[in-house]
Amino acid sequence: MPEDRVNEAIDELRGIVARLQAPEPDGCPWCLAQTSQTLAYELVKEAYEVDDAARALPLDGEGLGGGERLPAADETPAALRDELGDVLLLIVQLAHHGTAGGHFTLEDVIRGVSEKVVRRHPHIFGEVTASTADEVLQNWQAIKQEEGPADTSALDSIPRALPALMRAEEMQQRVARVGFDWPDNTGVLDKIREEVAELDVANAGAEEVEEFGDLLFALVNLSRRLGFSAEGALRQASDKFARRFASIEAACRERGVKPRELSLEQLDELWNLAKADEKKVDGRGGRT
Repeated sequence: MPEDRVNEAIDELRGIVARLQAPEPDGCPWCLAQTSQTLAYELVKEAYEVDDAARALPLDGEGLGGGERLPAADETPAALRDELGDVLLLIVQLAHHGTAGGHFTLEDVIRGVSEKVVRRHPHIFGEVTASTADEVLQNWQAIKQEEGPADTSALDSIPRALPALMRAEEMQQRVARVGFDWPDNTGVLDKIREEVAELDVANAGAEEVEEFGDLLFALVNLSRRLGFSAEGALRQASDKFARRFASIEAACRERGVKPRELSLEQLDELWNLAKADEKKVDGRGGRT
């Protein structure tokens, strides 16, 4: 789309948002009830919908660790386009709040991120050399830390609101870039065994929770070193569990019973049948 048409589309969206935010009775009651905090929460939810739409498309980034491809009724780029539009709407709404409060404008947002991207890509816009994605990330993090106060930690900018597995992975990636990492996977596996042993003897309550958390953190470290996302792997395992449990429920309906009316042994039998059926369909063997 030519630049003037992009500007025209953005201006049209800004006008729509301004109309929604007009004082009562002209504006939208729901929009007028929102704050920057509630809109930010909506933005997080929409970001997950973008993730679903992107993973429903044919893979164009295999190996990035996002988890298995999701089935979807609409597996066309239009679904992703629509979800990106929802995100853009919320960004414009948040910028409208910033403008109304006299803090920043949408132009400030766009110019600010443009300047940051140029500043943090010196291998493109400057004289620095970076030939791998990892080198780019190292440069980005180093520049980012230089921009903050001298006592800023490399971990300070990681949102606490991130899903816990993603936050742990991001922490581990950042410290690994400055050399704080296991030399090989042997140390990580030993750490996992150590954490399992500590969990086994932990007292019920806070100590047990702490040891369980340490075990999860160590498992995330292993997934990172093996080259895939713990979040994606758990998502894939959850999807698989949901499919197989749905098979159990379907088998129960065929028998005219409810799952809770069967013994654990009977449910296990149906579970194993669901596993076997999956392997017949996809042709995979091995244990799962």
